[in-house]
Amino acid sequence: MIRLDLSSGPRWLDLGHGVRVEVLPLTTAIMISARNDPAVRDLPADAREEERALAFSKVVGRRVIIQWEGVGDAEGNPLEPTPEGIDALMECYPIFEAFQLRYIAKGIALDLEKNASAPSPNGTSAGARDTARPAKRNARTAPQS
Repeated sequence: MIRLDLSSGPRWLDLGHGVRVEVLPLTTAIMISARNDPAVRDLPADAREEERALAFSKVVGRRVIIQWEGVGDAEGNPLEPTPEGIDALMECYPIFEAFQLRYIAKGIALDLEKNASAPSPNGTSAGARDTARPAKRNARTAPQS
């Protein structure tokens, strides 16, 4: 079952370590635009999965993070979110991991669900007819010489 969250407003997401980000809802448009962003699309074919995940998180973060709390400069002064700041935040592994699990994974899970096969009407395929032809049991053998 897909549970739809029909609220269209931003929400706060706790990423741990005193960091909270206010994010826009994760939509299909955001996922598609992130996949087509040159920072993701132009990665080398042999790029590691971790490199792809980090690039994708940065691209999504730049699109959806509108505010944050608990993020400051080297002197501890609060910073406003900027594309460069969001990229730097995602370089912090525990924050990246939390963003992946608590925000991006929900969109990926829905994407995977839509690619699954639909269940049969009765919930099992046990009652399906066997359409394969049975093998011939009495096949002729080659004449003996």
